[in-house]
Amino acid sequence: MAQKAIREYDAKSILAKHWDKYFPDFNYAYETVMVQNGTQLADAAKENKWLKEKTLVAKPDMLFGKRGKNDLVLFKNKKPGDVTLSKAKTWIDEKSSTEQSVYFSFDDDTPTGEPKVDMLTHFIVEPFTPHSQEEEYYISATCVGEDDMLYMSAEGGMEVEEGWDEKVTEVAFSITETEKEISKKIKANIPKDVAKKDKKAFAEFAIGFFKAYRELNFAYLEINPFVLQDKKIELLDMVAKLDDTAGFMMVDEWGDVDYPTSFGMEEKSPEVLAIEDADSKSGASLKLTILKPEARIWTMVAGGGASVVYADTIADLAGIEDLANYGEYSGGPTTGETKFYADTLIDLMTRTPDPDGKDKILIIGGAIANFTDVAKTFTGIIQSFEIYAEKMKKHNVKIYVRRGGPNYEKGLKDIKEAADRLGLYIEVYGPETHVTDIVRMALKK
Repeated sequence: MAQKAIREYDAKSILAKHWDKYFPDFNYAYETVMVQNGTQLADAAKENKWLKEKTLVAKPDMLFGKRGKNDLVLFKNKKPGDVTLSKAKTWIDEKSSTEQSVYFSFDDDTPTGEPKVDMLTHFIVEPFTPHSQEEEYYISATCVGEDDMLYMSAEGGMEVEEGWDEKVTEVAFSITETEKEISKKIKANIPKDVAKKDKKAFAEFAIGFFKAYRELNFAYLEINPFVLQDKKIELLDMVAKLDDTAGFMMVDEWGDVDYPTSFGMEEKSPEVLAIEDADSKSGASLKLTILKPEARIWTMVAGGGASVVYADTIADLAGIEDLANYGEYSGGPTTGETKFYADTLIDLMTRTPDPDGKDKILIIGGAIANFTDVAKTFTGIIQSFEIYAEKMKKHNVKIYVRRGGPNYEKGLKDIKEAADRLGLYIEVYGPETHVTDIVRMALKK
């Protein structure tokens, strides 16, 4: 499962689009806009009259939490008087005009650690919901191992993480459980301290929430808090991740969803975005993170677990400064998908020579595959070699291969013969060689 975080605005929009299917007995107004500056908010008010008529709440929508503790939420209780459209416009322009420091950990209300510093570019604006603390609840769902987990609490808000074991009820569901069995289990595990008047409604909402989480292919979905007032629901804060491998079949359900870079993180390169796009359209897993493009050691590793092992080994033996990338191709990619991944990697690898004139190293590694046809994926890598052979020789690329699994003998034979034919340096090993020995061999030489 490939998890991609989405904005709160998009998460609420997806749920709102399918609200009547999953929550037919509950009312949700869905009055939400996303803007980048005060001018856009003024323009939005022309079509959304509630922006002029209601007390508002404004906050950044950039994939980070603890916005309240970072003093990045504008709402009635914190500032004297109602938050009007004019005040929200001014506040958004103020916060977006200069870099903001955001702390991700706190000791009580005192920030700890180093903050991330970046510009705020996206804000979500909604009506302020008058409510008591007793009306705030917590719910979330995600996948843990082979089970889906549902988490419920009678206490919502920023402090729910403190004393999690005492406050939160956890319920596990296997993939084989029927809808009837799931509903029965949820009803039986509603937190005991949910208000008596809300227990039935809480259970109904939780059942719809879990069904939406599964059927809409969320990888993670959290509402903290939601406010329950009879059959009226308000979603005050949401965090969500989508299983983007399902993106090709969820176009209509999700709509036009953005996958932004988190606050304080560097913008992704076109190559990384291209791999992410290919990953979203594939049943396989294609991942690429560029750590240091001028470094000399590059990895093309089959399997998420193996990618960690190789990265750790390279860091131990050569130092993290020599590792150019991190990622994986796994889950049975096609020959074409493997070629595209290899093209992207080798193109990046051969753009700049090593500053000290050292050979560049390409580690093509992996554990013993369960179902991936090694020969088929290696055909894609060979096709990439044929395109980039001259550039690889110019940069003195040394290739070390270790692989096992279905059809691995043919795959190793084919890639060795192709490299020899193209004049590329290559050493090839099968499952008889320890998974990371090729790293030691490469660095020793």
